[in-house]
Amino acid sequence: MKKIKYYYNTNTLRYEKLETPLRVKLLRVFGFIAAAFVTAALISYVAFQFIGSPQERILQQQNKALRDNYRELEDTLESIQRQMKELEKRDNDVYRTIFEANPVPDSARAKEIEVKQEIAKVERLKDNQLVASIHATISNITSRIAAQKKSYNEVEELVKNKEQLLAHTPAIQPVSNKDLNRIASGFGYRIDPVYKTTKFHPGLDFSAPQGTPIYATADGAITTAGNTGNGYGNHVIINHAYGYETLYGHMVRVKARVGQKVKRGEVIGWVGSTGKSTGPHCHYEVHKYSEKIDPIYFFYNDLTPEQFDLILKKAAASNQSLD
Repeated sequence: MKKIKYYYNTNTLRYEKLETPLRVKLLRVFGFIAAAFVTAALISYVAFQFIGSPQERILQQQNKALRDNYRELEDTLESIQRQMKELEKRDNDVYRTIFEANPVPDSARAKEIEVKQEIAKVERLKDNQLVASIHATISNITSRIAAQKKSYNEVEELVKNKEQLLAHTPAIQPVSNKDLNRIASGFGYRIDPVYKTTKFHPGLDFSAPQGTPIYATADGAITTAGNTGNGYGNHVIINHAYGYETLYGHMVRVKARVGQKVKRGEVIGWVGSTGKSTGPHCHYEVHKYSEKIDPIYFFYNDLTPEQFDLILKKAAASNQSLD
């Protein structure tokens, strides 16, 4: 049952029914609605300040995911930087120290253009697209690093093979010749000491006292050691691989044995005058793929340019050979 309110009218001195005008009712409704809005706004403000809106929570989650991704990217980039430092060190060791070169990659020439393109690209990307793009870039760099490492490993193998080739290439004189006066006869046509006719002399004759040590001029394996009746007397032949072979003739005694591996500078025998010889000396030949070539051009390890020029003139003299 609806309650009816009355009020005492002092003018009429009687109780009369209380009736609220429509304007007052509307003002009351408007005030209530306004108060509700203000209260709701205050509550929302306080809640958003300490709790956060759903959109903010979503953004916070996205930011957390981005931070995790960026931390992962930073770790990956740090690892890549370490690998790049290793490649730079190996680059310096290989190109600068060994090959004495200073290669400049094409990417360095277009560096400024690439930087501008990257900046423009990044400005157009959203956060998730940026992360995906960085991941793709890192993946590309990682692949390039792997390819570059493979390339450097191949270069290192080439360097090792080059070192082996140099070690197996004749590069010193077979006897000690500090005074450069032991070359008695050179490569080419010379007067034969026995038949006194001009014959081709396929090596160099080093005159030396009997018993003077004879050295291997490069690393290799002994294929012949002794007297085979071919005029060289007691002689040694060394197979150096890479097509090289050397012969040391007329020894008084052979130290090396067939199948033995020798190093450059190792004693393989001693000077003598066995076989077709007119005096103690070491007959020395260099063969390249079975072709006899002038040994004078294989003394670059123990001669200065001036000494080589002098010994070249001595070897070129037209004289009589010792065998």
